[in-house]
Amino acid sequence: MEVPPPLVLKRPLYVPSKTLMGPGPSNCSHRVLEAMSNPVLGHMHPECLQIMDEVKEGIKYIFQTLNDATMCISGAGHAGMEASLCNLIEDGDVVLLGVTGVWGHRAADMARRYGADVRYVEASFGRALSQEEIKFAFETHRPRVFFVAQGDSSTGIIQQNIRELGELCRQFDCFLVVDTVASLGGTEFLMDEWKVDVVYTGSQKSLGGPAGLTPISFSKRALTHIKQRKSKPKVYYFDILLIGQYWGCYGTPRIYHHTISSTLLYGLREALAHFCAVGLKAVVRRHQECSRRLQLGIEELGLEMFVQREDERLPTVNTIKVPFGVDWKKVAEYAMRKYSVEISGGLGPTVEHVFRIGLMGENATVERVDMVLSILHEAIQSIKLRAVKAERSKI
Repeated sequence: MEVPPPLVLKRPLYVPSKTLMGPGPSNCSHRVLEAMSNPVLGHMHPECLQIMDEVKEGIKYIFQTLNDATMCISGAGHAGMEASLCNLIEDGDVVLLGVTGVWGHRAADMARRYGADVRYVEASFGRALSQEEIKFAFETHRPRVFFVAQGDSSTGIIQQNIRELGELCRQFDCFLVVDTVASLGGTEFLMDEWKVDVVYTGSQKSLGGPAGLTPISFSKRALTHIKQRKSKPKVYYFDILLIGQYWGCYGTPRIYHHTISSTLLYGLREALAHFCAVGLKAVVRRHQECSRRLQLGIEELGLEMFVQREDERLPTVNTIKVPFGVDWKKVAEYAMRKYSVEISGGLGPTVEHVFRIGLMGENATVERVDMVLSILHEAIQSIKLRAVKAERSKI
């Protein structure tokens, strides 16, 4: 029996317009969307390789690095996490995971699959890790690799002491891996100055590009270690020595590694071009100012931020405690149904405890902050009123 073509594909494609005020992705600019409508190029065409080179220079700027091994992984932010750990870890290596939310545990799951001896240093609920906690964990576990998220999007916590961790890792002959998927653009990050060995970020958050390409950079120290491994990285697709040859990082002829999406490259290239034109410091300042405005508005509404200490709040993903007696799902559904605005709930340890409001890229503006505050207030009041009416109807 022949399987017929599906009827659903006879209908024209329809994509609604939504304002993405959750933890990511953020809305792309018209410049980025228009760039992605350009003709497809072959993955080894000289014009495509030229765009890759331009993207590479933009990534060096946003990470503040001169590392040769700077490129993109074809995949979402998780691909950066996989590539970081896959290339550094060999069987039996002690890997220490800094946990301030869900991402430390996610990295631990990956590290274990690569043969690591996994250990944890875990912050108390709603707090960042202190330097003393991390140093004590280093002295106890003597790790070969230390992973930490600069900003954890599940809890809205920012780890402010990255600048001190690079030196600590050097003292213990350990490699520092930093996840900046949610934090880049919302706070300072200086890869070379802070002695970070591997960093990656997401293209779809503060950069305002399409998801699917993950900027990543390896220090010379990390690259030397990878070249001297006793065995090859366990996943061919994430082998940074091969991917780096495709990206022209090592001064050797470029090789075919995989078929990169040229359309995603166009979008990321334009997102990086805009980011660079505005300037790193100005982008960070705008995100921080918007977050402060949101936090003041939350206080005026009688709501409470989840992260108690202001200096530990992630500017790009803001977590607000769900008021007692309010169903966060109904609030999110109200905002989407009436305004096509995304407000997200918690993730991992914060499920059902918080709302998550993202202020990233195109959505980090005063106008968007005021809009989402108004909608959040209206939605909560509407849900409360419905609950009161429902209770009265039972009497």
